[in-house]
Formats: sequence, structure tokens, C-alpha cells
Amino acid sequence: MDQTTLLIFGIALLAALCIGGIGFVFVGGESRSSQRMARMAGSDRQKSRRALDNDGDNADKRRKQVQETLKSLEQKQKEEQKVTLRVRIERAGLELTPKSFYIMSAVSGFVFAAILLLSGFSPIVALAGAFAAGFGLPRWVLSFLIKRRQNAFLEEFANAIDVIVRGVKAGLPINDCLKIISSESAEPVRTEFRDLVEGQRVGVSLEQGLAKVYERMPLAEVNFFQIVIAIQQKTGGNLAEALGNLSKVLRDRKRMRAKIQAISQEAKSSAAIIGSLPPAVMLMLYFTAPNYLDPLLTTTSGNMIIVGGLIWMGIGILVMRKMINFNI
Repeated sequence: MDQTTLLIFGIALLAALCIGGIGFVFVGGESRSSQRMARMAGSDRQKSRRALDNDGDNADKRRKQVQETLKSLEQKQKEEQKVTLRVRIERAGLELTPKSFYIMSAVSGFVFAAILLLSGFSPIVALAGAFAAGFGLPRWVLSFLIKRRQNAFLEEFANAIDVIVRGVKAGLPINDCLKIISSESAEPVRTEFRDLVEGQRVGVSLEQGLAKVYERMPLAEVNFFQIVIAIQQKTGGNLAEALGNLSKVLRDRKRMRAKIQAISQEAKSSAAIIGSLPPAVMLMLYFTAPNYLDPLLTTTSGNMIIVGGLIWMGIGILVMRKMINFNI
């Protein structure tokens, strides 16, 4: 083999080595870069999976906290004792003690019995009238005052929640919003929230203060407000949005209540006419022909018939009231 052949062979060998090295560089680099990209993609997927797991865990924890809060509130409401006379007087907004209420009831019954006896009625009728005036009438008046105060509270409660929503959106803490309501809202919302604010000044927590408000105002709307505040304090969240939704729900309930009242007004008018017709006819006969009713007013059997008729009339009025009374 001559020198020229060896030179050509060496050049060919070097060219092959150069081509192989270049190919190895490109192929190996691509494989290593793809491996690095694969590792980076795998790490990103692991991070996203961990983030999703953390979000799921947080959602589960929040859901459990909400459930525990609702259970605790329901348990507290179930453990409530029987409503006492003092609580009923507070719900009516009266500044009386139970002792004063009993004294006023006794005086009312005694005065009504004396009027009946002086009018010529028998002692049985006077005793029945004393029982009605001393036991039934004061409690009916108390229930009427409670119902009227609760209706007035519902008329203004949605506006009070709107004050909190606007205050929270403006950056005010909820305590300042409660102070604004306690000084500028209409009665009885102002009184209830003033008691709530004064309780916080002496160390009563917001949850305990709202529980006292619900005790004085046992309304579903107040219970909703109490639940929203309790859940927000324990689990967090957008308080303004939650209270805004609550305000919308309260206004929808108010609108539905007014619609039901309008629809049932005809039945209420009919029940009022039917219930007032017998005593109205009796009064007309008493003033036009007094002797016609003497057997009912002067004899024992007649008095018993009057008492029985009043009892049956009362039962009928209660049944009609139950039939036409709708609560939402």
C-alpha cells in the first residue's frame, strides 16, 4: 500500500469520526434536553397536584367547620329553656317586672268582676269574666305587643343589614357598622343593636350577643343573620357578599308575606264578620227588647248557656284563625 492510499484512508477515517461526533452531540443533546423538559413537566404536574390537594383539603376543612358551627347553633337552640314571663315582657319592649304584671292582672280581673256584679250579672258570670280579664286579657295584650314589635323589627331589619354591607365594602369593621345601626336605625332595631353594642363593651362576644338578640326576637330572619356572622367568623369568607344575599332573601320573604296577606284578606274579613255577628245580634236585642234576654241574664241555666256559647265561639274563632293564618 503506497503513501497516497494511506493518506486517503486516514482522511476518510477522520471524516467518519467527525460525522459520528457531530451526530452524537446533536442526538445526545436532544435526548438530555428532552429528559430535562420531562423532569420539569413532571415537577410542575406534582406541584399542581399538590395545590389541588391542598385546595381540596381546605375546602373539606371549611365544610367541616361550617357543619360544626351549624350543629352547635342548632344544639344551643334545642337546649333553650321554656320562655318565661320575664322574657315575654322583654320581647314586648315593656319595662315591667313579673310581679308588676301579676298585680296589674289581678287588679284587672277584680275590677271587671265588680263591674259585672254591679250590672246585675250572676256570680258565675262575674267569676268567668274575672278569669278572662285577669288571666286571658293581659296575656293577649302581651302577645299583641310582641307581634307588633316583631313586625316593626322586620320592617327595618333588611335596611340595617344593608348598612353593614355598605360599611364592610367601604372598609369599616363590623363593630363600627353595628354602632351606626344602634344610633341611627328606627325602633326597635336601634334598641336591640344598642344592647348588642353595649354587651360587646363589657366583654360579651358577638356570637353571644346575637344569641341574646335572637332570644328577645325569635325570628327566622335573626337566626339567618346569626348563622351568617358565626360562619364568617369561624371560616372566613366575603362577609359583604353573604350579607347582601341575606338582605335579598329577607326582602323576598317580606314581599311574599305581603302577597299572602293580600290573598288571605278576604278570608280574614269573612271570619271577622262571622265571629262578631252573634255578640252584635245579642247587643241589638238587649237594647231593643231587654225583656227578651232576661232568662239568659237572670237565671243560672241561662248564664251557663252564655258561658257555653262564649266557649264555643272562642273555639270557632281560634279554628278560623288557624285556617287563615299563614307563616313563612
